Amino acid sequence: MAQKIENIPEFGTCRENEERRDGGCAVIYDPTTGLFGIGKRELDGLYILFAGGVEADEDMTQGISREVREESGLYDFSHTETIAEALCHYRNKAKNVNRLARATCLLLIARSTEPQPVQLEAHENFTLAWVTAAEIYANWQERNEDIGLSHWMYFLDKATSRLGDLGYEVSSAPTTAA
Repeated sequence: MAQKIENIPEFGTCRENEERRDGGCAVIYDPTTGLFGIGKRELDGLYILFAGGVEADEDMTQGISREVREESGLYDFSHTETIAEALCHYRNKAKNVNRLARATCLLLIARSTEPQPVQLEAHENFTLAWVTAAEIYANWQERNEDIGLSHWMYFLDKATSRLGDLGYEVSSAPTTAA
């Protein structure tokens, strides 16, 4: 479970030969519908946050925003803010590597949900879906046997809490991560 390191929670199971790749992800919220924009993996229906590594010439917000634009097609946001960081141990199944990452999560509030064409890499087999927070939690809880999704649950907890602070009514599942 989560533990504190440098005041940043740590999630997942440490694995042999972990490759360090810092980056981030985003929780995307549409205030018009009250739904969250998320990737739905074609193979197994797993919901994924749009995420990726940040290039050397990008700051974290630019890199995460680029990944969101490339993977979801979404680009028009009325609000962008960093809501959390975590150290994450996970298995990147698509690239067949063990990873350790310092992950930053943005909260993005959509001004428009009209996407541009996506620019997916060969291993990225998912599509944009709009679902409730409860649907996301249920999807992740069903698939979190190796606790590799716990950091996403933590990020979604932080996002729904922050949305409440900003005056949005978001129904969500009980807190799932420390």
